[in-house]
Amino acid sequence: MYLLRCADGTLYCGVARDLSRRLSVHQRGKGARYTRGRGPVELVWAENGLDRRQALLREREIKRWPRARKESLITRWTSAGPGPEASTSSQPR
Repeated sequence: MYLLRCADGTLYCGVARDLSRRLSVHQRGKGARYTRGRGPVELVWAENGLDRRQALLREREIKRWPRARKESLITRWTSAGPGPEASTSSQPR
């Protein structure tokens, strides 16, 4: 599970098994249709430790949130420093 901030300021939510590889694909403009032409993109939040089903459910949940709630999640994650402890599912829902 991850959130990207596109160059136009919009947020993109996605799921990937190999996040670094997926980010590389997004940066090359070959990722999701939404992010093509909106690059460069920046990783602003990630959540590890979920199986595929859990990740898809979490993605659906976060996509329904208002932008302000997503920004709050990003702020907490950034201030904690993206690392194993900050990127687990311990983030508030």
